[in-house]
Amino acid sequence: MAVQYAIHVGLAVYKALTARLEEGLTHDDVLRDLLALDSVVEPEPDDPLGLSAFSDQFQQVLHSQSTKGGFFSRGLWLPNDTRLRARYKQRQYQAAIRDNVWIDESGHQHTSPSAAATAITGTNVNGLRFWEALRPLDSAWRRLDTLVKS
Repeated sequence: MAVQYAIHVGLAVYKALTARLEEGLTHDDVLRDLLALDSVVEPEPDDPLGLSAFSDQFQQVLHSQSTKGGFFSRGLWLPNDTRLRARYKQRQYQAAIRDNVWIDESGHQHTSPSAAATAITGTNVNGLRFWEALRPLDSAWRRLDTLVKS
């Protein structure tokens, strides 16, 4: 569990932060977004050689040469055996990519990260911001919107 700290802010700052909240996000998520900080819960490993970018490119090449497939949605490719997680209302939800399909912990299939998030929250949610993934070759969880290829 991450260490948490209390900070004191004025009412105007609190209102501005709260106005930016979307379903499934916390004030911490809003601050991380505003400060351009990584949303990954676990610390990223030291990467002085830039190997994490190489890993992304390597996975793309592997997929293009592979018959194993994966899940595609909105510029996002997740290889089979990718694990997914999300936090909503103090509960953690899990899903996985199996046989080119997004399958949640209840065994339901979803066509997009947003559809999977909406099934949990009951409202429209940006699934790329809601979910984090741990792909087979990754060493840390990453929010899906950081994995989308432009």
